[in-house]
Amino acid sequence: MGPVIDVIIPCYKPARRLLDTVDRLRQQTVPVRTIRLLDTLSDSGISGIDGLLHQEGVPAETWFGSRPEVIRTAVPKNRFDHGGTRNLGAELSADADYLLFMTQDALPVDGSLTDRLLQGFRFSEGEDASVPVAAVYARQLPEENALCREKLSREFNYPPASALRTQRDFPGLGIRTYFCSNVCAMYDAAVYRKLGGFIRRTIFNEDMIFTGHALQSGFAVRYEADAEVVHSHNYSAVQQFRRNFDLGVSQADHPEIFAAARSEGEGRKYVGTMTGALRKNHASGEIPGFIVQCGFRLIGYRLGKNYRHIPMALIRRWTMNPEYWKETQD
Repeated sequence: MGPVIDVIIPCYKPARRLLDTVDRLRQQTVPVRTIRLLDTLSDSGISGIDGLLHQEGVPAETWFGSRPEVIRTAVPKNRFDHGGTRNLGAELSADADYLLFMTQDALPVDGSLTDRLLQGFRFSEGEDASVPVAAVYARQLPEENALCREKLSREFNYPPASALRTQRDFPGLGIRTYFCSNVCAMYDAAVYRKLGGFIRRTIFNEDMIFTGHALQSGFAVRYEADAEVVHSHNYSAVQQFRRNFDLGVSQADHPEIFAAARSEGEGRKYVGTMTGALRKNHASGEIPGFIVQCGFRLIGYRLGKNYRHIPMALIRRWTMNPEYWKETQD
């Protein structure tokens, strides 16, 4: 018997890509036991998964009944939380050995994804040989129609070389030490449970918050470049503003992880590297739009970091997650 792997995917108004993702997960060389879909309902209580299956002409009884089994759990929209909802999925997979968290738009490149992620837990080198790995996350490749700046951004954040990081890397790497992405990341379920899972209530960044706690507790995180998924977005400047506003909120709420490292320094490095890469790739025409987007990202991030001094009416306009603030009083 191999390791028990359960996949957990929060869903909200999923597109055709989810069906393709489930098909690829069913074809893994190291099979998964269950694909658990956390079906976030609309305001009116409608399931996006039901709508998707109807639209694509896929019989629900066949799709859910095939192996590995797809199990759906309904989540009211006002109960969705980046950390808490994923914890729900983990609780429903209480006897799994490994938890593979993905997003509904992350497509495994091939059938080796689970095998290569598992290999990351057996990785060790030099003085880090005795440091257990808490999580292994995959490389994200851009969509074919992605802008050049989005393709280069994926290469900047997800390079072709794998890496193992521990708390000892923090003085040199800063905030990047804690980087992990639940777009596609596998967790050792025993370590996940030992550390209490994801933070129960968070607007964003539940993966990095967990990883920060894990490394501070003596564990390691592994970036496995050979485990690949296709995932990218051509975000507008306004979308970047909102995303980074929520990023700033999450960092302001968790100084135990983020206070010791300034993200602005990493941002300056990113801008310099990207503008040089765009010129090198004969895409200088994208530089003005890229600079504008970076400005929106920086403004959103700084406002998010200072959200406690901002009127709630503005916060609800700027956030990507308005449901998160509904219980917050002005």
